[in-house]
Amino acid sequence: MADHGCATCAARARYDRNPRALLARLWRWHTNWCPGWKAYMQSLSPEERRRLARQYHQKKFEA
Repeated sequence: MADHGCATCAARARYDRNPRALLARLWRWHTNWCPGWKAYMQSLSPEERRRLARQYHQKKFEA
């Protein structure tokens, strides 16, 4: 499995601290088209993928 910086991303941590901050919202928008985020989500177990999809409101990864 390739190492993904998504697990330790500073922008993601910012979103986790304050989802309404501008840079946090930019990170969330970015995850909609980022190939790295998509690969990261696919590398997770189904349970972890669903948990993150619910946490970040990403319906395309909930299945």
